Order: sequence, then C-alpha cells, then structure tokens
Amino acid sequence: MMKLKAFNADTAPLPVGNYVQALEVTGATRRLYVSGQIPVTRDGALPSGFKAQAELAWQNLAAQLAAANMTVANLVKVTIFLSDRAYAMENRVVRKAALGDHAPAMTVIITGIFDEAWLLEIEGIAEA
Repeated sequence: MMKLKAFNADTAPLPVGNYVQALEVTGATRRLYVSGQIPVTRDGALPSGFKAQAELAWQNLAAQLAAANMTVANLVKVTIFLSDRAYAMENRVVRKAALGDHAPAMTVIITGIFDEAWLLEIEGIAEA
C-alpha cells in the first residue's frame, strides 16, 4: 500500500498553498508520468479565460490518471506552466479545487507555452 509522508524543513520557508516542499513515497508499485495536459477538449475546442482553461487542463490530467486507474490522490509531483504571472493567484484557487486536501510536491513556472492561445499546461507524476 502506498504511503505519503510530507516534509517541510524547519529551516526553510513553508509552502504557500496546497502543496508540500518534499514528499516521500513508500510502498508504491507503479509510477505514471503524465505529459503536459493542455486546455483543449477532445474535439479541439479551447475555452476562453484562465479559469475555464485551468479547469479543463486539470480535467484532462484527471482523465489521463483515470485511464491508468488512478486519481489526483495518486499525484506525487505536479508542474504547472503558466503563460503569465498574472494568473498565479487564480491558478492557486483552481488547483485547490482540483486537488482538494491532497498536497503533492509542486512547481509553478512562468514561461512561454507551445501554443500562445493556451494560458497554462499541467504535467504530473503519479504513483500507486
């Protein structure tokens, strides 16, 4: 049975938001690497606005996890690529809604995205 143990060093800053600084995984037997999930529907539709795009990217990530018989609770590391720092706080709200109380290790990077219409991309590592 997989067990997660969070670490937040006493000598380093505390995380801001629903993630941990380090996450130990024991008892896992499977590891899944999920490529960057984009805010596009299966038929190619792209929602407008950051919130709608972020919710769809999380839905797409959850769909990949489900295809492997996993859920967001299996995520141990998430990397979110934002097209603009202006989306940082809204990203945190959507991320919290997507993850609930689950707190994986997290990195958020402000960068150019492959398609400039996409406002974010999300990749993950999950274990079971």
